[in-house]
Amino acid sequence: HVQLVESGGGSVQAGGSLKLSCVVSEYGYMRHCLAWFRQAPGEERDGVAAMWPGGGSTYYLNSVEARFTISRDNAKNTLYLQMDSLKAEDTAMYYCAAGRFRCQQAQTIGYWGQGTQVTVS
Repeated sequence: HVQLVESGGGSVQAGGSLKLSCVVSEYGYMRHCLAWFRQAPGEERDGVAAMWPGGGSTYYLNSVEARFTISRDNAKNTLYLQMDSLKAEDTAMYYCAAGRFRCQQAQTIGYWGQGTQVTVS
């Protein structure tokens, strides 16, 4: 079982920045593709960014690629999402997620965090 605990959400004005953190249980951190998803009310849950074990390969949703950065701190078993130049359309619940081999799409995810709200006004 993989446990994921997010933190760092909040409210920010358009153009501002937030950094999300996700502490991952050690077994999951080393063996799983890790990702950030988001879901706005009435919308599907979309993959925002993903990083495979080792940190060499990444994926970004087109609309965030120039503004968001996914990273890992292996010493802390922690996944991050740095979000810059935030827009109102980035408002959503953000979820940390783990998939055994892939993690860009919701159907590839085996484990979810509880979510953290990001509101951009």
